[in-house]
Amino acid sequence: MITITSHDELKETKQAIDNLKNSYPGLFEKLVDVVNLTRALQFKYQYMGCLIMDEDPSHCAPNFVQGSVLRLYKKEVQKLKEDMDASVLKETLNNFRETGYANISLLILGMTPESLVGASIIQ
Repeated sequence: MITITSHDELKETKQAIDNLKNSYPGLFEKLVDVVNLTRALQFKYQYMGCLIMDEDPSHCAPNFVQGSVLRLYKKEVQKLKEDMDASVLKETLNNFRETGYANISLLILGMTPESLVGASIIQ
């Protein structure tokens, strides 16, 4: 998915992420863990976002991955979704859907909005 995001959109998204981090530190820690796991397994951020938001992930599901690895990954995503404040996360992701799950994930990992301006093909 190619996402073109303006600097203002990225700054607004970063502000929302910072608010999430400050207001719900436990939830944010779980989110960072899932984003880092997604990165470590080299899964698409779009796949992670679809799982969190209960969307169909079939178009971005990883190929050639052992079933046990996928089950472990989905179990970690489920832990995040079962957090008592998960609705706040879903609302945030929904509000900034146009930013794209990849850009949101990179902002969560600490990248600056300035470094993400322009076209992105990270999934």
